[in-house]
Amino acid sequence: MALAMLHYPPKNWPPEHLPRLRREAHFGRVFNCFAERPAQLNAMFAHTLSLHAAREALVCADQRISYAELDQTTVRVAAGMARDGLCAGDRIAILCANTPEFVYALLAAFRLGAIAVPINVREQKPGIAYMLQQCGARAMVFDADLAHRIPAPEEAPQLALRYAVGGEAPHARPLMPQEPAPAIAAAVPSEDETAVIVYTSGTTGHPKGAMLTHLNLIHSVMHFEHCMELGPGDRSLLAVPASHVTGLVAVILAMLRVGACVLMLREFKARPFLELASREHMTHTLVVPAIYNLCLREPDFERHDLRHWRIGGFGGAPMPEGTIKALAAKLPRLTPVNAYGATETTSPATSMPLGRQPDHLDSVGAVVPCGELRVMDDAGREVAPGEAGEIWIAGPMVVPGYWDDAAATGREFYGGYWKSGDIGSIDAEG
Repeated sequence: MALAMLHYPPKNWPPEHLPRLRREAHFGRVFNCFAERPAQLNAMFAHTLSLHAAREALVCADQRISYAELDQTTVRVAAGMARDGLCAGDRIAILCANTPEFVYALLAAFRLGAIAVPINVREQKPGIAYMLQQCGARAMVFDADLAHRIPAPEEAPQLALRYAVGGEAPHARPLMPQEPAPAIAAAVPSEDETAVIVYTSGTTGHPKGAMLTHLNLIHSVMHFEHCMELGPGDRSLLAVPASHVTGLVAVILAMLRVGACVLMLREFKARPFLELASREHMTHTLVVPAIYNLCLREPDFERHDLRHWRIGGFGGAPMPEGTIKALAAKLPRLTPVNAYGATETTSPATSMPLGRQPDHLDSVGAVVPCGELRVMDDAGREVAPGEAGEIWIAGPMVVPGYWDDAAATGREFYGGYWKSGDIGSIDAEG
């Protein structure tokens, strides 16, 4: 079928605010990419470390961890894993709450050239067992208090290594090696290689493991960087699970990209969220609209110092008009930003340009700078502006497919686009 070419530069993102784009071929597709970008995630983190070693990278409870300290701990964890026999291409599952150990395990996997497989801490034993088996995980990092959900060795024979966090667990060793291991050089994978497998939360059947590549992740964090104007002075509060694509990409990796700080809330509750945001001068977050509503309902909302909060990202559901108006009245410096995406788009496919949300209350924004978005009818024909149809999405942030599931990949990816299954329309402003 013939599809119109995306205009460059994208009209909703002024070119003076963007790096140069160029067309490139990846995964058998051709799309716009940022011409200047890190080669892969280890290079991205190394660059940030070179600029911001002394800055805070993570704050969690009473822990304050600089970029230098984060690097040192990651190197130690990765070296221990390498000594245990883990290597490039191995899948390392991570079943951890929003704590520094999640980030240590994630970055250690990258350093090895392994593939991180984050799993939601609310997942129960049957789901965990399926994911471990489906991706062929060789190792697992998990919170010790969740040990009862991990399949026994005889139930998961391929799971050769288990690392417990926050206590002891059967058949597990501590994540932090007790004796230093020889340091290893950071892996240099191809940017088209898979870095993370995130399982989709399908409503029927087993979840599918979306393969997030280095290319996907780097473009997504750069989209957040430029669309939300993020920088090293930002402090983003992680209130959604780190294992979800939003927490992983929009908060953790986006902050590590720009040398900013991740404020880690182990589990969302409105009062601790407001207290942490106030105490640590939160500037940014991306959460579901329900979190904003719960915070606004706190009786002492106005007593918290939220004057530093400048970007209020939201997605996953519509934000009620009343909530946006209440936020504008109580937090006049806050800019609400609707973003739309999915696991298969490595988080953002669209983002509301800054300052335009109040005039577009029913919109999820404009397609991200490197993305392409079409609205198609049931016959696979593009519909006219303003008409509704299925949203098809393309670009360097769209994953190449699902891990070891050619049938699902063939069903959901077509002609370089991911067929979202969502219904939408594009207005005259794009």
